[in-house]
Amino acid sequence: MNTNTQFGFVAIVGRPNVGKSTLLNHVLGFKLSITSRKPQTTRHRILGIWTEGKIQIAFVDTPGMHTAQPKAMNRVMNQTAEQALAGVDAVVMLTEGKIWNELDERVYQKVHRSACPSYWVINKVDKLDDKNELLPHIQTVIMDHVFDEVFPISALKSLNLEPLLDGLKEQMPTGSFMYDEDQITDRSERFLAAEIVREQIMRQLGDEVPYETTVEIESFERNDDLVGIRALISVERDGQKAILVGEGGGRLKQIGIEARKRLEDLLAARVALKLWVKVRASWSNDERALKSLGYFEND
Repeated sequence: MNTNTQFGFVAIVGRPNVGKSTLLNHVLGFKLSITSRKPQTTRHRILGIWTEGKIQIAFVDTPGMHTAQPKAMNRVMNQTAEQALAGVDAVVMLTEGKIWNELDERVYQKVHRSACPSYWVINKVDKLDDKNELLPHIQTVIMDHVFDEVFPISALKSLNLEPLLDGLKEQMPTGSFMYDEDQITDRSERFLAAEIVREQIMRQLGDEVPYETTVEIESFERNDDLVGIRALISVERDGQKAILVGEGGGRLKQIGIEARKRLEDLLAARVALKLWVKVRASWSNDERALKSLGYFEND
């Protein structure tokens, strides 16, 4: 064991849409996890690796824990988030502004049962009209809830992230790095490509269609400075396919244009991206389909 270095895992948990992925991206200084204004954008466990000097932290970004579980995919997302609490060295629980609702309470109870150091991170404090109201909110919550430390932050504006990182560093046990110092994630470029396409679907479409959409990378080939990617987008109904494709294929084309820009930044290469859409009825409520799409993980 290398006694000169520290390594540990930190789970980032919270209800949907509190900014978990945004926090990870700004800690890393790299857009790893996809983001949108829609809740439940993150579906998988995403590992982001932060290394500074002799300390390495593997952050586990998780799907938002939620109560509505009408489909198999929702249950899998909750399981993924809960499994992330096992075997970590610290937990960051995100809430938003002055909100502490029933779902936040449910997340807290799971964090509390994990019995490892926990940090309450209050995100989006830059959006508060009266910041003087934040301290009474904190005092009210901590009367009945135990945290090692509390950090008000703005993940989007990278406000107060350094004190949070300093606190997490102190919790990391002595040990050798698990990952290369220049490694940012354990996910493949193929996985990240699928997520980037899905991000554009989440950002460009209405409320219904994105949640019944998934993306598979059917081929991913590098040739010198050109990467060829063929991605299949599955939806559950013909009407969703029509919306996604758009009139004259315009919507699908725009999704492809925006996704290709991000992919070229990620891969540092020119990208030839081909998208097409098919109907795969009830895929989000079919455990066998979910397994084939990579939604069940042995974490």
